[in-house]
Amino acid sequence: MHTVTLAAPPALGPLLARGALRSPFKHPAPDAPVPRTRLVLPGVRVDLARLAAYERVCGFPTGESALPLTYPHVLGFPLAMRLMSGRDFPLPLLGLVHTSVEIERSSALPADGEYELSVWVEELAARRHGTEAVVATAVRSRGEAVWSSRSAYLARTGPTRRRGPADDGARLPTLAEWRLGGDVGRRYGAVSGDRNPIHLHPLTARLFGFPRAIAHGMWTLARCLAAHGTPAATAVRARFRAPVPLPGTVAYGADGAGRFELRGEDGRLCLAGTVRGS
Repeated sequence: MHTVTLAAPPALGPLLARGALRSPFKHPAPDAPVPRTRLVLPGVRVDLARLAAYERVCGFPTGESALPLTYPHVLGFPLAMRLMSGRDFPLPLLGLVHTSVEIERSSALPADGEYELSVWVEELAARRHGTEAVVATAVRSRGEAVWSSRSAYLARTGPTRRRGPADDGARLPTLAEWRLGGDVGRRYGAVSGDRNPIHLHPLTARLFGFPRAIAHGMWTLARCLAAHGTPAATAVRARFRAPVPLPGTVAYGADGAGRFELRGEDGRLCLAGTVRGS
């Protein structure tokens, strides 16, 4: 693995443009070589105004002394985009769908702390509907590993087909219903930097087989965790099972065993996850 140390976070606008321009020339294949570059960004400090905007969009209380569990994903996103927009990344950036995430945190991360981020592509794998890339992110503080994640992104090789309600097992108790506006994707994109066209507008979403814009997977996870809560040392696993169309209404459910879920208007399971203390 070749390590590249950066002096500043990459600018997202040029990266997204570069990834968009290269996307038509990329053809997903699980046997393609995995990029061997690890990007490292030391001396990272959180912009507290941007953090507060993120907290408001996702439903976290503002002004807390510790970062929300999902916020390091936002800090690492520019590094992930640099890798995924690169010439050696084999999947097209446009239309990538976030399918799952695993997050581990050893202790609460102070909002005023200083961190080192590292991001790399861990693997490529064949899936039923295409090729999936796993992007890993690690956060260190004072030389100690404090947070890590593995995110899977799917490049589809066939049309997106809307499924009817499925038997997803026992439904968790519904604790809340949330009405989502059509601008949720644009609002989250503004605070996270993730402006994938499938999240922004029905017209751009249709270019990738979605009849309406869909919510970011990381927004749905953050919104659920804001309601559920997480211990300081924790491990979270979540799968994004079906798109959350915008606008719409979703039902948040959870039990006392650390399981949580989000279901769409038709009862489809959109997100299923677990929170565990560690």
